[in-house]
Formats: sequence, structure tokens, C-alpha cells
Amino acid sequence: MATAAQLKSLIRSHFSEQSERFYTMALQVAAHEAKQGHAALAHDIRQIIDTERKKKGPRILSFPQDLKGLVLTEEPQISKASLVIPDLLMERIHQVIHEYRQQEKLKSYGLSHRRKLLLIGPPGTGKTMTARVFAKELHLSLNTIQVDRLVTKFMGETSAKLRQIFDLMQQSPGIYLFDEFDAIGGERSMDNDVGEMRRVLNAFLQFIEQDTSDSIIIAATNNPKLLDRALFRRFDDVLYYRAPDKDDRKRLIENVLGTFKERKFAWKTVLSNSEGLSHAEIDHACKDSIKTAILNDITKVNATSLLKVIRNRQEALKGLRGEI
Repeated sequence: MATAAQLKSLIRSHFSEQSERFYTMALQVAAHEAKQGHAALAHDIRQIIDTERKKKGPRILSFPQDLKGLVLTEEPQISKASLVIPDLLMERIHQVIHEYRQQEKLKSYGLSHRRKLLLIGPPGTGKTMTARVFAKELHLSLNTIQVDRLVTKFMGETSAKLRQIFDLMQQSPGIYLFDEFDAIGGERSMDNDVGEMRRVLNAFLQFIEQDTSDSIIIAATNNPKLLDRALFRRFDDVLYYRAPDKDDRKRLIENVLGTFKERKFAWKTVLSNSEGLSHAEIDHACKDSIKTAILNDITKVNATSLLKVIRNRQEALKGLRGEI
């Protein structure tokens, strides 16, 4: 049977209405039973937990009045299968998920689960999608902090709002995403920095270091060179994203087109012309091709129609880079 410590923690979490901790401890009991050779019982416990969590769904937060509009909450439905990223990066994402699910076991040894993450990479390479995958896999709400709205010109106001957000993390476990994080994480010694931004960054460094919640905190940036060096050691892990290579592009196109893809497909030409596009751009190109096919009463997307959209996107990128 479960250990005495597990049973006591399970009971305490139930009566204190800490649902996430209750689910975590119940999973620990299942793992313990499996180790004892009680595979059927362990399976039944996990099945009960999964069924109840699906019924309940993620907890949607109720924000204080002055945080409304600054934090957007959602219930993502994006699974791990939607992520097309290198295997090593996927392994590290699996590790975060596994540690979260086994956090009580780690805590019994004086360790904490990996939960403060810095995601670095070009736009559209899967950083925000990763946050959505964490939310889906762990049955947590995704709370995206609108960094551009968070920062204000009034002295002390931004730091006060940051404190409220970190207090919320402690009270309501979830996924908290600071997108375009360099807006507040810029190098403190930069010449164009102002006193208020230095204070905001110092406040963030203090809050994230002192944070002891069970929430997963994710900071995402396209410009790591702008970040203050002191930030890096505050995170448990730094994940680097890149534009998809040839194999990734093929997997992504196959995933998005699905049954719409024509059987005979000019892969060599498509993959050659899509080089340099991000995951998001390829995703949009495939969906645009599907919409065109549907509107023209065509059941399949061929390489020619997809190439037309891909080339349009490549031209748009050249314009943004000033190459046209």
C-alpha cells in the first residue's frame, strides 16, 4: 500500500482544496503501487485521475481588476504531436513534463521540479506552442503576460504589477508565459536604458529567485543578446529553437496537410523552396493551400499549389529584410 507520508499528504491536499497537489500525490500512490507489483491497481488509479481531470479541465483564473487585460488565460488543446522540433529539444520538454508529474517524489528528496524556463529562438519556431503543449499535457491553464502592456512610465507601477503576478503564481498553479521577454529583461548597462526599466528588471530577478510556487514560469525571446546576463542563472533550463531543417519541414507539411496532401508530391522542389521559413510560416502556407482547395472544390493539395503560397511568403520575407 501507499506510504504513510503519501497518505497524509493526500488527505491534507484534499481538505485544503489543493486539487493539483491532490492529483500529483494520487499519481505518486499509483507509481508506488506499480513498484510493489500491483500493476492493475496502479493502472486503475491513473485511469480515475485522467478521467476526473478531463471532466474538470484547467482552472481559469479570476484576475484582480488592475491585472485584467495584462494577463490572458486560455485552455490550449495542442498536443505534443503538433510540435515539430529536434529530438534533443523534445527530450528536454518531456523532462519538464515528467518532473512536474513527479514533483512530490523530488520534494521528498529535497529537490524541486524544473519549472523556470527560458525559450530562445527566431519568431514562429515553436516557443509559444511549447507553452501551450505544457498546458495541455499538464492540464493547467496558460496565462500569457502582455509584457508590452505591463511596462508603464509611472515609477514603481510595473514592479507592483509584477509582484501581483508572482503572488498569483503562488496561489494558482499554472503555466505563466512572459512573451517577448526582452522588453523587461534587457541588459541593465545599456546606454538607452532608463531608471524605471532597471528597477523593473531588478524586481523580476528578485521575484523569480524567491518564487517557490509549483507554477511553470516561461520567458520567451527572439533577441537573447538583449537579455541581462544575470537572468540566465535564474532559470532551471534554457531551450534553444531554430528554423526547421529539411526533415522538420517535411514532417510539418505532412502533419498540417494530412489527408489533403496529394499522393504524388514533388518533395524535393517543395523542400528546396521552403528553406528559411519558420514553423509558423510553413503552417500558414499549408493551411492557405487547404483553404484554396476547399473553395475551389478540390479534394487534394498538390505541390504546385503549395509552392505558389510558399514563394509568396518568401517574397514577403525578402521585402521585410529590405532585399527587394
